[in-house]
Amino acid sequence: MSLAPLRAALREALAAETGDAAHDLAHADRVWAHARTIAHGEGMAPSRVLLCAAYLHDLVTLPKDHPKRARAAMMSASAAGPVMQALGLTPTEVAQARHAIEAHSFSGGTEPQSPEARILRDADRLEALGAIGVARCFAVSGALGRPLFDPDDPFAVGRAPDDGAWALDHFAVKLLKLPESFLTATGRRLAEERAAVMRRYLADLARELGAPPPGW
Repeated sequence: MSLAPLRAALREALAAETGDAAHDLAHADRVWAHARTIAHGEGMAPSRVLLCAAYLHDLVTLPKDHPKRARAAMMSASAAGPVMQALGLTPTEVAQARHAIEAHSFSGGTEPQSPEARILRDADRLEALGAIGVARCFAVSGALGRPLFDPDDPFAVGRAPDDGAWALDHFAVKLLKLPESFLTATGRRLAEERAAVMRRYLADLARELGAPPPGW
């Protein structure tokens, strides 16, 4: 299956949104690349179900603080159905891809029940880790108007981490805990490698701030 119609469908959907630097077309390209890597690592050939799910998983994007944010994956799955039907996927394939899209979300609450769904979840979560994860974290926090870090206690030594107030706290609250949530052996290995990149960044940041590195 050609990537062109999937990328075109996503580009059109994104054009109607206000703009989210962390969930753009390049994000979908990377998720598909991660999905292929994980699938091969798990001894599975990437299917067109996985391809469609990778490109259409963020067909509907909502800000992190939107009241319907937890329903974004379900909304994306619904919007993806007609796109996949027009591309010639069978009803069974459409249902499989829709499930993968619904189950990829951290906040949606749907558990992956298929190899494609587990791979997509891991592929998408890889984007929250590593150097790209650092960039995306600060991009999202900036869009929400959150400061980079607490200048008096940047690594939450004497306070509880609060990622609703400080961007850097999101590393402690969520990001560095993600590897343990990965569902495939290949994804988990890649996640641990990327988490190590983030910890090196935190150590460098601590050195620049003249603070001890965090124990996150």
